[in-house]
Amino acid sequence: MPISRRSVFKLTGAAAAAAALSATELQASEKAAKPIAKHQVVIIGGGFGGLTVAKELKKADPNFDVLIIEKNETFMSCPFSNANLGKLKGVNLGTFVFDYDQAVERNGYSMLQSEVTAIDRKAKTVTTAKGVISYEYLVLSPGIEYNYKAQFPKWDKKKTDHIRRVAPPALIPGKEHVILERQLVNMEDGNVIITVPAGKFRCPPAPFERACMIAAYMKKEEIQGKVIILNETASIAKGAAFNEAWSELYGNIIEHHANCKLSDVNTDKKTITYVQTEGEMDDKKTKTLKYEVLNLIAYNKANPVIEMADLETTKDNFGKVVMNGCSFATKSDANVYAVGDVVGHGIPPSGQTANWAGKQCAKELAHKLHGKPFTLGVKTKTVTAGNVCYSMVGDQPEEGIMVVHDFSYDGKVIKGKGHVPKGKDGKFRSKTTAKATREWYRGIMNDLFA
Repeated sequence: MPISRRSVFKLTGAAAAAAALSATELQASEKAAKPIAKHQVVIIGGGFGGLTVAKELKKADPNFDVLIIEKNETFMSCPFSNANLGKLKGVNLGTFVFDYDQAVERNGYSMLQSEVTAIDRKAKTVTTAKGVISYEYLVLSPGIEYNYKAQFPKWDKKKTDHIRRVAPPALIPGKEHVILERQLVNMEDGNVIITVPAGKFRCPPAPFERACMIAAYMKKEEIQGKVIILNETASIAKGAAFNEAWSELYGNIIEHHANCKLSDVNTDKKTITYVQTEGEMDDKKTKTLKYEVLNLIAYNKANPVIEMADLETTKDNFGKVVMNGCSFATKSDANVYAVGDVVGHGIPPSGQTANWAGKQCAKELAHKLHGKPFTLGVKTKTVTAGNVCYSMVGDQPEEGIMVVHDFSYDGKVIKGKGHVPKGKDGKFRSKTTAKATREWYRGIMNDLFA
């Protein structure tokens, strides 16, 4: 009997997991009393934003002393990673994993692999599990954390940890993506449920792109079931484009349920309970669905590093850093900058935006280090296509959609306004956009690591 493609996936799942990113667990018991090193610029976080700031600073002046502090040993990309769930041609876990050593050697900055445990802005120090680092300027690009406590106040830590292991959100790079992939390739028939949180969260189109890629995989492997999206609001990023793809490519395989507030999860019975608000009278109905795979995307918040820095933040559940006008310096401290998910400007959270913001932040910092004045946005009031965010929606043939954001400066904050373009055929999705998605990913990885 020949081995099916699905069987191959199952047989190789353990090997793929073994090759994936694993973060080293560090102990903070041996903290140095005095700084072990001092650097002009210390960057916390080696993601899209942090790597860009470091590279651009060294390009501006090779003599700049730049250190990145990153807790993970290896870089893993979240953008484009949904393509792995769809098992698109040539895509695997290795497509998203890069070694930091390559970037360090090519770009000339330094990197400390450790976890940050404290920040003292008055002393201008960062305490890590490997010692204390002094800085002249600090750049915060730590990414996100999940806020299960705000979403499920009755859950204790044991249940939260359990749910995170068996129903991973997969918005933070690392083992979560490995777990979700393993669950999909090991499933037989049944439903996949994806939850969409309320409030600000990393990459708003991600859950809806993920639904497309999982549905594409299920069609190819002839898995009987549906992809059900439980959305706490009615909002869908790139909504018209995704609705077009869902109806024309997947029929009734993908279902989107709006205004569903999650109540509980029973992992033994594989059920999720929620309260859905329906109709003009806002009737609330408690419902329970059974799942085979659950991708519970929890509420997001700024990484705890932001709390350590004791900066002024927005008063919502996320806690973005309040910026100093159109600068990438924070309002609380002229020597502390922010980029990426935590930045308080009104620009969308995406890998492309973090890369763009990292370049602007580096330009601003380079001027300051050289003792030169610099004001962002004085000559350029609008940045056309400051962010282009792609989403894969189909396979065989591959098709993609995109949203384009123009950034503008009003003197107080940088804002983004987006639109989702259609092709000449009147469709949002196209093979051309799918090709551009792959090209964008190759290009930005080259920008970060070459």
